[in-house]
Amino acid sequence: MDDLTLTLKKPAVKLSGWQAVRVTRGIERMPSDFDIEFTERFPGEAESVVVKPGDECQVLIGSDLVITGYVDRFMPTIDRSRHSLRVTGRSKCQDLVDCSVVWDSNQMSGATALTVAQNLAGKYNITVKALTDVGDPIKQVNFIWSETPYQVIERVVRSQALLVYDSPDGNLILSRVGTEKHGSGFQQGKNVERATAMFGMDLRYSEYRVRMHNMTPLSETGDAGDILTIVEDKDVPRFRRREIIAETGVLVAGLAQKRGVWEAARRAGRSYCVQLTTDSWRDGDGMLWTPNRMVRLQLPSLKIPDVQWIVAEVTYRRDRAGTAADLVLMPPDAFSVQPIVLNPIPADVQTRG
Repeated sequence: MDDLTLTLKKPAVKLSGWQAVRVTRGIERMPSDFDIEFTERFPGEAESVVVKPGDECQVLIGSDLVITGYVDRFMPTIDRSRHSLRVTGRSKCQDLVDCSVVWDSNQMSGATALTVAQNLAGKYNITVKALTDVGDPIKQVNFIWSETPYQVIERVVRSQALLVYDSPDGNLILSRVGTEKHGSGFQQGKNVERATAMFGMDLRYSEYRVRMHNMTPLSETGDAGDILTIVEDKDVPRFRRREIIAETGVLVAGLAQKRGVWEAARRAGRSYCVQLTTDSWRDGDGMLWTPNRMVRLQLPSLKIPDVQWIVAEVTYRRDRAGTAADLVLMPPDAFSVQPIVLNPIPADVQTRG
């Protein structure tokens, strides 16, 4: 079930039996990537195994597709006793991260976050699917000559409190925090090899001020000047202010409020996370651990007695130590749009509605 296969589309070749494997996907990792190595002597001629940088490929675990993309690097190595082969690559969305924006006018007006993403990703033959409402059209989005499509898309979806990540088929997904759950979770003393929890305050601020960056002083007249909105996080015990310049398109108070709320929620949620290692790539129902799915955590020794958190990132790993999955888990509030995010975990913290 957990055998990993690298399928090359050009040429049509399937390579399996890998000994060292790392495949990583995440809802805030762009793009997904893999690094796999075959460390035993090939049964036939080593020269017959040909992998070229730029080859189209798919990475499968059992029958489950996890990455569709391209080979970035092919690194064969020989010594006195063996011939080893290492292949690294990333999903199709690598072109959105590496390449430049292709759009003649360097501007879009009245486009939603989905439309902006589709227009820019489509130039690189990548489709975009929205799993949720993407918000109102944005009055104007400007592109800088040096920007990549992902930089523009990430900035636009952030203003709408959306997540953007790649799917196993290599295309782009716009979504909010997931609500679907894994069939099983992680329980201390049962299927957790190692876990580290982090509870922090250094990322959070008591006050977020979203400001406009105006080209004319006349647009800053009035009592508030250039301040569009103020969002507070009342769980921060002392005064800490964070100034935010509204990105292109955040021109009215409603959108500015979303931007401030998103910043407060993201930072509060990021202040609580767990890095966990388990001995299987799959949950109790046989599903691969999947980003943006809820999973139950029971780690009382880490002050996490029983919660439902989100899989933010998963790495499928195989090496000399065996097969394992490394996961990063965060509270759903890390990706939600609540203006005040509270930590319901430590027993000494009061929870508010």
